[in-house]
Amino acid sequence: MAEDVTQEQGSGSRRVGLAALVALAVVGVALAVPTSGTGDGGLSLAAASEQAKSDRGIPHDDALLAPHDHNDPATKNDVSRGLAVGDEAVDPTTAGERRSAEKYVAAQRALPDPKLTHVRAYPARTVVPADRYAMAGGCYTLSSPVGSFGPYYFKATRLGGYLLHTPQGELTLQRTGAVSVAAKPSAQADWTVTRSARGFVLAIGAKALVAKARGVLGSGSSGTPFGLRAARGCPAYPEAGIDVTGDPFAGVTSYQEVRGFVDAHTHGMAFEFLGGKVHCGRPWHEYGAPYALDDCPDHKVTGGKGALLESVLSGKASHDPVGWPTFKDWPAPESLTHEGTYYRWLERAWRGGQRLFVNLLVENNKLCQLYPLKRNSCNDMDSIRLQAADMVKMQNYIDAQFGGPGKGFYRIVKDPFEARRVINGGKMAVVMGIETSIPFGCTYKKVLGRDQPACTSAEIDANLDAMHRLGVRQMELVNKFDNALAGVAGDAGAIGPLVNAANFLETGSFWAMEHCEPADGESADNAQITLPDITAGQQDALFGALGKVLGILPALPLYPQPAHCNKRGLTDLGVHTIKGLAKRKMVFDPDHLSVKARSASMDVIEGMRYPGVISSHSWSTPDTYPRIYRAGGFITPYAGDSTGFVAKWRRHLGWADSRYYFGFGFGADINGLGAQGNPRGTDVPNPVKYPFTGLGGVRIDKQRAGQRTWDINADGVAQYGLYPDWVEDLRKVADAQRRGDGAKIVDDMARGAEAYLQMWERTYGVRADSCRNPGLRMSKAKALRLAKRMVRTRMSTRDVMARVGQPYERLGTKFVFCAKSKQKAKVKVVVRFGAAGKVKAVRFR
Repeated sequence: MAEDVTQEQGSGSRRVGLAALVALAVVGVALAVPTSGTGDGGLSLAAASEQAKSDRGIPHDDALLAPHDHNDPATKNDVSRGLAVGDEAVDPTTAGERRSAEKYVAAQRALPDPKLTHVRAYPARTVVPADRYAMAGGCYTLSSPVGSFGPYYFKATRLGGYLLHTPQGELTLQRTGAVSVAAKPSAQADWTVTRSARGFVLAIGAKALVAKARGVLGSGSSGTPFGLRAARGCPAYPEAGIDVTGDPFAGVTSYQEVRGFVDAHTHGMAFEFLGGKVHCGRPWHEYGAPYALDDCPDHKVTGGKGALLESVLSGKASHDPVGWPTFKDWPAPESLTHEGTYYRWLERAWRGGQRLFVNLLVENNKLCQLYPLKRNSCNDMDSIRLQAADMVKMQNYIDAQFGGPGKGFYRIVKDPFEARRVINGGKMAVVMGIETSIPFGCTYKKVLGRDQPACTSAEIDANLDAMHRLGVRQMELVNKFDNALAGVAGDAGAIGPLVNAANFLETGSFWAMEHCEPADGESADNAQITLPDITAGQQDALFGALGKVLGILPALPLYPQPAHCNKRGLTDLGVHTIKGLAKRKMVFDPDHLSVKARSASMDVIEGMRYPGVISSHSWSTPDTYPRIYRAGGFITPYAGDSTGFVAKWRRHLGWADSRYYFGFGFGADINGLGAQGNPRGTDVPNPVKYPFTGLGGVRIDKQRAGQRTWDINADGVAQYGLYPDWVEDLRKVADAQRRGDGAKIVDDMARGAEAYLQMWERTYGVRADSCRNPGLRMSKAKALRLAKRMVRTRMSTRDVMARVGQPYERLGTKFVFCAKSKQKAKVKVVVRFGAAGKVKAVRFR
C-alpha cells in the first residue's frame, strides 16, 4: 500500500514540504518555455524567462518571444489535451465515414422525444410540520402553555438539526443553561428536534428547550413539547440564490427515456485532497454559505498575497481573500484552488437541466506530501474513502434542506436502473468514480532498471471489491504519475517538470518520453519542455544546484524534440485491473493513459467486447475516440470555453457509431485544478440575454450570491451554477456559426444522460437495440413465443431488456423493439407496461 505520512507533521517535515513547494515553483517558472521546436536552436534564457511570464499572465517583453497569440485558448479547447496535430494524422476515419455518422445523428434528433412532466422542487409546506424534518427553510412560531415564541427561521444543519434564526442572530444555549440570541451560529445553537405525541422537543445534548414564562426560554433535562405553526416575518438565513423559476422536469414513468445534461468528470469533494489544506472552501457547511465559501487561513493571513499555489495556477500575484458575501476575485474560471461546486450551485445546475453528475474521488499522495500544510492522510485510498463518506454526508445535508431523507435532488446511485428512476423522478443521479495517481497503493519502484510493483493481482481484486461496496462505478487507472498499472500521458508546459520531478520521487524514475511521429496514425502524449540551446551538462548543473541547495530535486532529463510518447504502456497488472472493472460492471476511463497504454487498454476492451468505456475530459486522443464509440462507449469532452466546446461537438459528430444511441455531455473537471470556460465578452454580437428559457421550460435569470451577481457573458463559468448559462452560450455560438445548429447542440446535450445510461446498461449484459443492429433481431416466430410469456408472467422492464435487449424507443409506458420475418426485413414489436413497470400487452406492426 502507499505510504501514510500523516504522522510526519513535525517542524522538520513542514520545512521539507515548504522547500519542495518553493523548488517546484522555481522549476515551473524557469522552464515555462514553448514545447515545440523553433527550428533555429530554441529560445535564449532571457526569452525563456519572458515566456514564463507570458504563460503566467505577467507583463513581459514581446520582442524576446517567438510569434504567439495572446488569445490562444491552449489545451482546454483542444479535442485532446495532448499535443495538437493535424486531423489526418490522428483521425482513422474517412471523410465518407464522418459524413455518414453526422447524417445518422441528424436522423436520431428527429425521433420522438419522451413526454415529460414537472415535479415540485421542494415539498409543499404545511401549516403544521408533518414530521421533524419538514420545517427546514420555513418560518415558525413555537407555542406552549405559557405563550408563543418567535417566529424563527429554521435553518437545517443536518437531518433533524436546526439553527433558529432571528434578526439578531441564532437562538443559543449558554453554558449557564440560559437561552439567549448570539450573533453567530455555533454547536450551542444547533438544536436537535424530536417529535412526541404532545409536540416537538428541541434539545442540545442533555439540555432541552423549556418555556419558563411568557417571553422567557430556558433549558432543563425535560423539554417543553412545542407546537409549531407556520408564520411570517422571519429574516431569511444568508444563502446563495438559485434564480431559476419553474419546477424541475421529470418523466411520466420511472422507466422511460430520460432527458438531461451529463457531466462525467467533476471533483465535488476536492476540499479533502492533497491533505485538505490546498483547496479553499467546501461544497457544504452546516451553517451555510457564509461558512462554506470562506478562503483558506493561509490566504487570509497574508491578505491574498501569500497564496503561492493559487498565484502559480491563476497567473495572478494576489487575490482578494474575501469570499462570501463580496466574491470579488473568486470563484472565477482561472481561480483553481477555490470551491466551485457549492451545493446551491449544484442545485442551480440541476434546476437548469442537469440530471447526471459523476463525482470523481481524487488524490495524489506525493504532491500531498510535498505541500507543507495538511490535516488529512496523504494515502490515496484513505483520501478516497474519506471523500466517499463526505458524499454521503452531503447527500444527507441536502436531504435536510429539502425536508427529509430521500427528498433532496442529490441522489447517489449504484446502477443504471436506479439512476433512470432517479432522473425520471426529477432528481439528479450522482455516480461515484475514482481518479487518483496511485490507486490501491499500486505504485512501483525502479530498482536496477526493473519494476518492483507495490501491489499484486489479489490485492487489486480485494480493493476493487471494497471500492464497489463503497459505491464506486467509474475509474481511471492513472492520473499524474506512472504506476504499476500503466504509464501516463504526462503534463505539458510549465507544470510538466514539476509533476515529472514528483514522478521521480514516487517511482525512482522520470517519464520515459521519446520522440514519436504522429504521422503513423497515432497521436502523441503531452510534449515536454526542451531547451535545445542548453547542453545536457548545463541543464544538469542547473537542476543539480537546486537539488543540492534544497535537498529535494534530482536533475531532470533532457528530452528530444516533440512529439513525445511515453515508452511505458499497460502492464499485466493494468490488464488485470481493466478486466476486474468489467467483471464488476464498472466503467473504465482511459483518460491520462499514455498513447501506448491507452491503445493497449482499448485492445483489452475490444477483446472482451465490453461497452463500459468513457473518455470523460479530453485526456484521450483522437485516434481512440472512434474506438470508444465503436465499443459502445460514451465521450464527454472537457468543457472549457463555449466556442471551443462547439468545435469539439462538431468533431465528435463525425465519430458517432450508428449502432448506438447518440448523446453528448461534458467533463467540467471543476475543483480538479482544471480551468473553466472564459467569457466571450459583453460586447459580442450574440451574447446570452437574461432571462432565457432553459431545458424543461424553466426561466433562468442571472445568479446571485451575497453581494455578487454573475453574468456568463462577463464572468464565464466562474462556478458550477453557471453551467446552464454555458449551455445557452453554446446555443448562441453554434447558431452564429450555422443557423439551426444551436438547437442541435442543445438537443444532443439533452440526450447525454440517456446515452450514458444506455452505455452503463450494456455493462450489465443488456444487448444493444435490435433496430439499430439488424444482426441482433430475433425471428418473428421466436418473438411471438416470447411475447406470450412476457404477458403471462408480467415481466418487468428490466426482465424484458435482459431477454430482448435495449429498446429502440422507450416512451412513457411503451418499449419498441425490432424482429425479422420472411416477408419483411424488419417488424416492430411494441411492448406496453403498466404503471408498476410490468408487461400488459405486446403487439406487432
